[in-house]
Amino acid sequence: MSLKSVFAGSAMLALLAGCATGPMEQSGEDVAETPEVNYQGTLPCRNCDGIDLDVVMSGEEMDAAEARTFALNAAYRNHPQNPPDENYVGNWEVLTGTPSDPDATVYELTPDGEGQIYYFLRIDPQTLELIDPERRRFENGEMLRLDRQL
Repeated sequence: MSLKSVFAGSAMLALLAGCATGPMEQSGEDVAETPEVNYQGTLPCRNCDGIDLDVVMSGEEMDAAEARTFALNAAYRNHPQNPPDENYVGNWEVLTGTPSDPDATVYELTPDGEGQIYYFLRIDPQTLELIDPERRRFENGEMLRLDRQL
């Protein structure tokens, strides 16, 4: 499912939900949109020139679990077997702590249905780093970073 389809479907559901409850008074204040953050980077690949990763996270850390969603796209560059892009959508959780830093913030991205669970360490507000399921950093962690897009 494409990212556009996910957002179009979400917008349609929100519109239908608003119609079902009847008209509401307008207070003059704009309703805040769900915050959305986009991170991109290229991960190393043994058999290709890299894996372009694009992650869009919607919602905020304090939102209910169902309001924290993500879309992830992984595309292989010049892979000899030319695999298709991997596209996942699902929910993300906030975990606290790693073996080396008990105060670290880790995002766990769990796809709907089948798919790999991804773990990202928040290095700073602009940078995420892919880590292993035990929340340990890889030796080549600098090569596993995604940068926030403006």
